[in-house]
This record gives sequence, C-alpha cells and structure tokens, in this order.
Amino acid sequence: MKIKRLLVLLLSAMMILSLAACGGGGEEASAPEETAAEGGGTLMMATTTSTEDTGLLDYLQPLFKEATGIDLQWTAVGTGEALKMGEDGQVDIVLVHAKASEEEFVANGFGVERFPVMYNDFVIVGPKDKLMETEDVASVFGAINAQELPFVSRGDDSGTDKKEKKIWEALEIDPARNPNYIESGQGMGATLTMANEKEAFCLTDRGTWLKQSKDSETEYVIDIVCEGDPQLLNQYGVIAVNPEKFPEVNNEAANAFIEWITSDEVQKLIGEYGVEEYGQALFTPNAGTDN
Repeated sequence: MKIKRLLVLLLSAMMILSLAACGGGGEEASAPEETAAEGGGTLMMATTTSTEDTGLLDYLQPLFKEATGIDLQWTAVGTGEALKMGEDGQVDIVLVHAKASEEEFVANGFGVERFPVMYNDFVIVGPKDKLMETEDVASVFGAINAQELPFVSRGDDSGTDKKEKKIWEALEIDPARNPNYIESGQGMGATLTMANEKEAFCLTDRGTWLKQSKDSETEYVIDIVCEGDPQLLNQYGVIAVNPEKFPEVNNEAANAFIEWITSDEVQKLIGEYGVEEYGQALFTPNAGTDN
C-alpha cells in the first residue's frame, strides 16, 4: 500500500510539474507578440501621388522599418482624397501638400497637429517654342488663356490641382473657357505623360517632373517654361489622425513616424535624396519651421 501511495504521489507531482511547464511555455510564446506590438505593427498612411511618383516613400519605408519595427503602408491619391480618408478614419496618418486644407483638417478635429516636413516647388512645363521662359506664373497662365494653348490639368482636387485653381482664380480667369483645356483626373505622373503626348502645358511639382522626365522610356518634348515664382512654393505637412475621434487608429505608430521623419537624421536624408541621380534634391527638408 505504501508503495502504491508513493507511486500515486509521484505521478501527481509529475502532472503538476508538466502543467506548470505548459503554462510557462504559453507565456514565452506570447512574449514575441508583445514585442511585435511594441515594435509598432503597421502604419497606414494616405499621401499624395508626388511622394510616391518621386520614389521618396520607397526610399524611406525600409529605413523607417529598420529604425522602429513599424511597417509603413500607404495609399497615394490627391491631397483632397487623402484628407477625406483621414476624415473617414481609414488611415492613421496623412502626408499631404495643401496647407490651408491641412489646417482646416486639424481645426475640424480630424487631425491632432500639423507638422511641416519638407518642400519643393511647382513648375510649369510645356512646349518651349510656344512661350518664352519666365519666372512670372501670371504672365504664363495669362498667355495660355489668351492664345487658347493646350493645357492639361489634374482636375482631381490634389494639392497640385488646388494650387493651379488658386492661380486661375487670382487672375479671374475661367480656364474651362479655353477649348484646349482638359482635366486628366489622374495623378501627376499620368498627367505629365498626357501633357507630353499632347505637347501641352501643365503645372507639376518639380520632384515628379525631374524623376519622370529622366526615367521615362518616352522622350519628353516639353520642358520647364516657368519656375521661381514665390507663389509656386510646394510645402508638405504630416498629421496624425485624431485618436479621440477614431480610437482604432494606430496613434502610437503615427507619432513614431512624425518624430522619425522630422528628426535631424532623416531630414538630412530627405535633403540628399535625388542629388546623385538627378543633379538636385527632389525635396528640401524644413521640419521645425512655421511653414
């Protein structure tokens, strides 16, 4: 009997130890998941076609992943649509270029705070044999309208489209009265392709123009005809979507991205991007300014 009781006790002890070991294994298995969560998971961003068309995001994405463990994914659309995605809580963060619309986005409670990141400028491209080069955007737009020259607009409520419409409005010109004025309804790259095919004028950000005109397999017959006008400044800002309005957003990852992209180290990388390939930077960093 004593031997039998001893065997029962030994078996019970072994079962207890076995259950304890299983419990310990479960805790160890969950640890990597906690580490991954702390690493950030996925950051969903709505941004403009220019940040994608220039290759900037493809350049920054692996660096951000290496630094934070966060997987940056994005949808590239016009600024208007990108902000709408933020307003609908479809993304965690927006990176766009229409300051007035961005400030309205924050004022209406959809975004937390706007941070300037970088800028480049807009340029007008078109057939050089039609107009003389100038720094005066008003004279170029005026001549296009007066001579009914072909012009391809994005017409997609993007930051570029907003800038173009603002220039026409300031000149009190309705561009739609020009029979050769058309709207592509597409991103910057596709709009530039259309303008080149039609030998038409077009407003574009410099970064997309530099990359597209150099890397395209198609020869470009249009070129820059207007640059340097102060009103052609193209400022980009980043805004985290408001977690108080949309609790499901990854606000931690959004804040990590903002801190990362506005850091001195990454600002330097942005300022160097494109120099070797295109002879000049595609963007100028300016985090910490009031632009």
